[in-house]
Amino acid sequence: MKRNKLSLVVLLLLACSFLSLKKVENFVFYEDIIVPKGWPKPVYDFKKNKITKEGFTLGRQLFYDPILSRDSTISCSSCHLQYTGFAHTDHALSHGIEGRIGARNAMPLMNLAWTKLFHWDGGVQNLEAQPINPITNSQEMDNTLLDVLKKLNHSHKYKKMFYNTFGDSIVTTKKLLQAIAQFTVSLQTYNSKYDKIMRHEKDIFFTNQEENGHQLFERNCESCHKEPLLTNNNFVDNGLPLDKDYNDYGRLKITQNPRDSFNFRVPTLRNIEFTYPYMHDGRFMKLRDVINFYTDGKIKRKTLARELQKPIVLSENEKKDLIAFLLTLTDKEFLFNPKYSYPKE
Repeated sequence: MKRNKLSLVVLLLLACSFLSLKKVENFVFYEDIIVPKGWPKPVYDFKKNKITKEGFTLGRQLFYDPILSRDSTISCSSCHLQYTGFAHTDHALSHGIEGRIGARNAMPLMNLAWTKLFHWDGGVQNLEAQPINPITNSQEMDNTLLDVLKKLNHSHKYKKMFYNTFGDSIVTTKKLLQAIAQFTVSLQTYNSKYDKIMRHEKDIFFTNQEENGHQLFERNCESCHKEPLLTNNNFVDNGLPLDKDYNDYGRLKITQNPRDSFNFRVPTLRNIEFTYPYMHDGRFMKLRDVINFYTDGKIKRKTLARELQKPIVLSENEKKDLIAFLLTLTDKEFLFNPKYSYPKE
């Protein structure tokens, strides 16, 4: 969409903030975020944590500040880099303070207003609580919320920012988590080539190869990676063999239900070109490796997802076509939007 049209959307959003739903060309806006036409209603409760300019700014500052870690060396952005879809690419598993290695690949952060359960195993049930795990995990930030609050309450800069956001300079856990959520829930991606084609924007079309790839995607992948979010937000066993170095049984750890063995979140495929390495343990570096796994590498077991019981058969040319389509899911306006970048003082 052209910049002047996006500016119009933002201006109308500000001018009509008293409305909960407003249509503007190919978009609607719901509460505090823009929602492309045809997308489902967000599940995030904005009434409990309304996004403000001050809150967003504070949340972004906290997201990029290593002050949240015990030794002030690791920030949220250390594992969630903007240009990689707020994921990371230089190692399979997340890295924490003192070079410690985490248990799973860092998931990309995008379109979180449509997510009910978080992390690979769905162990967190709301966006505000999500940062608690990495902050307190011994392999990641290895800190306590008490220490974080102590640091922030001794910072003149943060006391001023919290006052501007909440009308009170005292930093509390609730306000800390609300501020971070105001930033992360705003990480929206909806301007890829795929999106513009779905909105029938002028003079933007799939190539023949991309169109064929889209048809292959709809036949073989869409049941789990449901359009337009490119995920159904479910947890399934995709047939991935256990890693030889460690055993991760996914959602079983949370529910203690044997039927949840090997179940992991179905990740969104948006910006998939840049969110490698793939899978919960980051074992695949290339999209071709992922496709080859689904055609030839799945382990058949009782918990294997129903959608994957039937073999996926693709020729070499069809695999290329499918990858060509997946590349249309890249949204460079999101990946390089200065609004989401490291805050400049």
